Amino acid sequence: MINGVVGGQGPPLLLLHGAPQSHVSWRIVAPQLAANYTVVASDLRGYGDSSQPPDGENHANYSKRAMALDQVEVMKHFGFDRFPVVGHDRGGRVAHRMALDHPDKVTRLAVLDIVPTYYLYTHVTIEFVQAYFHWFNYLRPAPGPENDLKAQNEAQLARATTDIQREYLRTAARPENIHAMCEDYRAGASIDLKHDEADLHKKIACPLLVLWGEKGAMGRLYDVLAIWKERGTSVSGRGLPGGHNLQEDVPDQLLAEVRMLLNG
Repeated sequence: MINGVVGGQGPPLLLLHGAPQSHVSWRIVAPQLAANYTVVASDLRGYGDSSQPPDGENHANYSKRAMALDQVEVMKHFGFDRFPVVGHDRGGRVAHRMALDHPDKVTRLAVLDIVPTYYLYTHVTIEFVQAYFHWFNYLRPAPGPENDLKAQNEAQLARATTDIQREYLRTAARPENIHAMCEDYRAGASIDLKHDEADLHKKIACPLLVLWGEKGAMGRLYDVLAIWKERGTSVSGRGLPGGHNLQEDVPDQLLAEVRMLLNG
């Protein structure tokens, strides 16, 4: 079961969140986009209030291929065969895989504050490990990272002072969600890499917008736009004056960029 919300009027638009968040991360920008689009903001499998399938061999049930197919089926449920996608963080990785596996479905794509997973794991530097140490922590076998995250999230929930913090942690602190998120990362370093390597010859066919936070690690560590230009046929993008969570840090600037992509 995939949880989410849908609202607005007009052509479809799919929004995919990152980790450890949910569709709620789009709460600022989604209502603005809904004035002109039928916005579908759903929880990725294993996140938010979506279900958590069992692991599967080689973490296959949390491959980006499986997670992308979930979202294609969600859009089909609402009667949408072709649609643009905006994906942040893990949602951006799902959206990237969706554009490769379902080029007939994805009409335009925006990825927020990521570079391709395959590039990251084949160009590991000490700076990347320092900035994204949690990736490598989550790769450890269960239940080590799960136990660490359970204690951490429970402590954060006890200290939460805002409704949005409590909402994120309401689901992120559940043991089943914690395990699912770790499986997502484990898939990223195993089955996803195999899929990505097999598809290195493929390029994203639709217009691709790449945005990153100027205050975050991605733009500091990588030439984000140049890397993505190797993966697509029509790629544009720039840094925005925010951190990793662009949809929360700089919603107005993000909206302007997304609207230009959608109207292009």
